[in-house]
Amino acid sequence: AVVAEALVVFAVVLLVHAAVWNRFSWCALALALQALCAQAQWDRLLQLGGAVFQFRAAANSGLLPASMVSPLLGIVMRERCGAAGMVYLQRCGLVVACTGMLLALFLSVIAVGITKPVPTKTCILTGVAGSVIIYTMKHSLTVSEVIEVLEVLLIFVYLSMVLLYLLPRCFTPGEALLVLGALSFLLNQLIKRSLNAVEGRGDPIDFFLLVAVVGVVLLGLFFTILFLFLDSGTWISSLFFHTMTAVLGLGVLLPWLFRLIRRNPLFWLLQFLFQTQTRVCLLLYWTCLAASACGVVLYQNAKRASGSKKHQASTITRKYFHVIVVATYVPGLVFDRQLLHLAAALCLALLIFLEYVRYFRIKPFGQTLRQLLSVFLDERDSGPLILTHIYLLLGMSLPVWLLPRPCAPRGALSGAGALVPYAGVLAVGVGDTMASVLGSTMGEIKWPGTKKTFEGTMTAIFAQIIAVALILIFDSSVNLNSSYAWILASISLVSLLEAYTTQIDNLLLPLYLQIMLMA
Repeated sequence: AVVAEALVVFAVVLLVHAAVWNRFSWCALALALQALCAQAQWDRLLQLGGAVFQFRAAANSGLLPASMVSPLLGIVMRERCGAAGMVYLQRCGLVVACTGMLLALFLSVIAVGITKPVPTKTCILTGVAGSVIIYTMKHSLTVSEVIEVLEVLLIFVYLSMVLLYLLPRCFTPGEALLVLGALSFLLNQLIKRSLNAVEGRGDPIDFFLLVAVVGVVLLGLFFTILFLFLDSGTWISSLFFHTMTAVLGLGVLLPWLFRLIRRNPLFWLLQFLFQTQTRVCLLLYWTCLAASACGVVLYQNAKRASGSKKHQASTITRKYFHVIVVATYVPGLVFDRQLLHLAAALCLALLIFLEYVRYFRIKPFGQTLRQLLSVFLDERDSGPLILTHIYLLLGMSLPVWLLPRPCAPRGALSGAGALVPYAGVLAVGVGDTMASVLGSTMGEIKWPGTKKTFEGTMTAIFAQIIAVALILIFDSSVNLNSSYAWILASISLVSLLEAYTTQIDNLLLPLYLQIMLMA
């Protein structure tokens, strides 16, 4: 399974660079070879229990697929924005690619450094790949961009040490690279934009995403460290939690937003949400879907309460939420992507906050949330946090957030790139859902080394093809321009990755499909 996963990743890398070839292509190929060898060292460390931190069990390290996400995304973003004449975002894509390469190299060096005896061949390959990457960076980045890359690396090191210690068994090394690397980049961007805030520069929607995500993560870090010394389950601690949340939200985050967008954030938000009748209708529709999701949770808990033995939600039951999320995102993508962008950011902040309430047992809802969500746990939720629902929201939202809108205004994208905002819907909402449901109920032929079935993968591919046809019918801005072969290859490779990877597919699959479609 590990070899098959590596072959799929290498096929994606080669196809992307067949479409987008530049000086960073050599760096990406060297990084992929080096990450494959480093992944073997990480897997060996995890099997022997020699890793410094506790990582998620029942999964390999996932270093190779995770290492290639940021470099490939940055390379295709650089190419796309360069073709649109957006120099600033072109340089931003370059910084994303270089940052991803450096973070992946850092994790590889750690694996090599703590492996005994020291693997000579991996050391040599890491040194060669590092030399190629640093040489290319030296001749491509300005001094300020090099400093920015190093700042992200420094933030990543500190976040990794703190979060991997406080949250054991929540991540694999690859997932930690993706999640903590993204948080480090967001935090650095927020600091950079706050120090250089200029009136009228930047989209308020982007600032809401930055402040909401970074603010709620920093809030969690603060309370995690605080509750190491206090009992979080008492009424006094709960009252302190709610008070400090209000103080930090109203006294820090809102003024921070005001500095960035130069207007009252609450007034701007209300004006934005109720600006058109379409937005009001979408908000009412989404409220009904949220109520239906809560109904599924309550119904499953009622079944457990009435049953004679402990009831756990099946795979098919958990896919109900995938269907609800697809029903949420598709109308937003068709009618109002800006509203979807903002609503997804606010929902992510809310879900993370509710996870704090559950994890810390904050009264009056903490214990209730623990009981309600325990019925949906699976082997991927082996740590103290329940992250699968947050990963589902991230997987659906990342293609919307990461699409550089100035480089690709609505209706301006043609070919496979027109489907980029739908990457999460296709990969997770349609492909992963159909593969799980059909594979678990009707699948008989298993892929070698996995529990996934051939029938499930084929169903996922056909379902995504049908979904693309429906998108063409209902979204007039999508023009595929005869790029059907590339779309079929992209969907097929991502479906094969779903079959073989042991990483969180909700997070990984949309990113790879987005990279392929943008290329």
